[in-house]
Amino acid sequence: MLKIAIQMDPIESVNVNADTTFDMALEAYGRGHKIWVYQPASLQLNQGEVLARARRVETIRRVQGEHVSLCESELIALKNVDVVLVRQDPPFDMAYITAAQILERLVPEVLVLNDPRAIRDAPEKLFVTEFQDLTPPTLITQDIGAVRAFRDQHKDIILKPLYGNGGAGVFRVKPDDGNFNALLELFELTYKEPIIAQKFVPAVSKGDKRIILLDGEAVGAINRVPAAGETRSNMHAGGKAEAVVMNERDQEICDRIGPVLSERRLIFAGIDVIGDFLTEINVTSPTGVQEVRNFGGADISSLFWDWVEGQRDK
Repeated sequence: MLKIAIQMDPIESVNVNADTTFDMALEAYGRGHKIWVYQPASLQLNQGEVLARARRVETIRRVQGEHVSLCESELIALKNVDVVLVRQDPPFDMAYITAAQILERLVPEVLVLNDPRAIRDAPEKLFVTEFQDLTPPTLITQDIGAVRAFRDQHKDIILKPLYGNGGAGVFRVKPDDGNFNALLELFELTYKEPIIAQKFVPAVSKGDKRIILLDGEAVGAINRVPAAGETRSNMHAGGKAEAVVMNERDQEICDRIGPVLSERRLIFAGIDVIGDFLTEINVTSPTGVQEVRNFGGADISSLFWDWVEGQRDK
């Protein structure tokens, strides 16, 4: 039996038929492991000891609204668990970075997934730029003049916040779009961080593939197709999941980035591929395992805990 602490958003409000963290917790519970859940705000670094105010999962089942029963909260020392699973949703902000810095104190005595230092150093929209030959032309800057020049060069572009998630704040700016200046003003007023300008990839109309990698190996994929009239394929923005088969280019991308993910202990990752281009590498709380299984793919939650349990024998 493993003792597992899951750092996540409130489990009481998750969608049991879509949420990846819930699916992972349900699989671990079914294997007889002991589970606590806590939110990052409850982390403490007290005289060098990493603590969390957590609640032990008494029961968990796939019945929405009645899916989890939790014990009273207790202060636990995370050095006494076997696994800390980092699964809270972005934003990737200073609170997220601080939580990762605190969790670093547990490594290597405790298996923290993904590795907190690697998470801290790999914000999704920046990490992907290490593979420039795999990505569409991309600019990351706060220099509005540079964004204007990028648009002059590439005409049809996407603008999005550097640390956004779920498709929020993503805009397509066509060559004749009169809202360009207003959008730049909005970004300047709304975000303190740089913004991303990226050449628009027309293949997004056919879908945005989410490929899930486990220790650097592709274990499943789905396609997310934008709703009619939408550019964004994110599920939060109305995207629809459908079955997909990885092609030669998808495998080429996985073969390039897989060893890097494994080396950095980014054990559970999700990449986004549009057409021939890698657009994001998600390492904070990648999703999609339930959709992969629903379309006849692998049971990735089961594969994940197989991998974790296998670490005990090393």
